[in-house]
Amino acid sequence: MSKLTYDDDAQAAELLSKSAGTIKQQIAQRIVGQEQVIEELLIALLSGGHILLIGVPGLAKTLMISTLAEALELKFSRIQFTPDLMPSDITGTEVLEQNRSTGERFFRFVKGPVFGNIILADEINRTPPKTQAALLQAMQEHEVTAGDQTYKLPEPFFVLATQNPIEQEGTYPLPEAQLDRFMFNVNIDYPSDDEEVEVVKRTTGAMEAEVKSVLSGEDILELQKLVRRVPVSDRLVEYSVKLSNKSRPQRSDMEFVKKYVRWGAGPRASQYLILGAKTRAVLYGRLTPAIEDVRAVAYPVFRHRIITSFNAEAEGISTDQIIARILENVEE
Repeated sequence: MSKLTYDDDAQAAELLSKSAGTIKQQIAQRIVGQEQVIEELLIALLSGGHILLIGVPGLAKTLMISTLAEALELKFSRIQFTPDLMPSDITGTEVLEQNRSTGERFFRFVKGPVFGNIILADEINRTPPKTQAALLQAMQEHEVTAGDQTYKLPEPFFVLATQNPIEQEGTYPLPEAQLDRFMFNVNIDYPSDDEEVEVVKRTTGAMEAEVKSVLSGEDILELQKLVRRVPVSDRLVEYSVKLSNKSRPQRSDMEFVKKYVRWGAGPRASQYLILGAKTRAVLYGRLTPAIEDVRAVAYPVFRHRIITSFNAEAEGISTDQIIARILENVEE
C-alpha cells in the first residue's frame, strides 16, 4: 500500500526529502554513524541502481541493509556466497513432482532467494564466475530464466554485493565488465572512537530498537519514476561526460591520468553521474541538480570503473586520489 499522497512532482519531491530524513532516523536507531554510506544506499535505490560495498567484517553491513529493508517495507534476502554455490542456489530450480490423482509427472519451479526486493550478496567474490553471472544477469534484466520459462523478479529490485578487501585467498574477482553493472562502489570505514563506544553499549545491552516502515515498494517505484522526470541542464550533462572523458588515458589531456590510469570509465559512468545527481538533489529538497551533486556522487561512480596502472600501484596512488585530481582539474 502506498504511504505517500501528493498532487504534483514538486510536492512529491518535498515528501521524498522528508521521508529520506525519517528513514535515516529509523536506521540510526540500530546503526551508529555511517551517514554517507546510508545516503549513498538511498541514492542508488531511488535511482534504480545496485551497490558494491567494500568493508572488513564486523562493520554492520548486513544489519544496515536489513534495517533499510524494514524501513522501506521491502522483502530482504541474504545470500552467502561460497566456492560451492551453484547458480540454481540463487535463481531457483525445477523440481519433478507427480500428480497423485492422475499419476502425471511435471516440473515445478521453486524460486530461489534472488526473488526478493533487497538482495544482500555477501562476499560475492568467493564464488566462481558462473555463479556470479547468474546474479548479474538478474541485476541487468530483472528476470530469471529456467528451462523454457522466464520469471520476472519483484520490483523494486536492488542488489547490494559485499567484498572483503583484506582476505583475497580463494576468491574470484569480478571482471571489469561485471563491475560496471554496479551503480556505486561504496567504501565502509571503521567507526570513530566515540562511535565505537556507542556501538559496544548498544550491542551488549538487552534493548532492541524497533524500526517502523516509512515507504512501501509502490512508493519506491513511483519515486524512481519521479527521479527520471527531474530536469537537468545540458551544461551539467556536458560536465558529467567531460569528467568521464578525462578519466580515459586514450582521450585525456591530463598527464597524471595517462601515467596512472590503464583504463577509464565507460558511458555508464556518465549516465550514473546524472541519475545520482538528480536523486541527491531531490533528497536535499531541490528540484534540479547542480554541480555539487555530480561531484558528490563522482567517487562511488568512478571508484570501480577507473583501472589503475602499474605506475599507480608502485607509487601507492589510489583510485580516490585520481578521482580527486580529475575533479580539481575539470572546470565546472
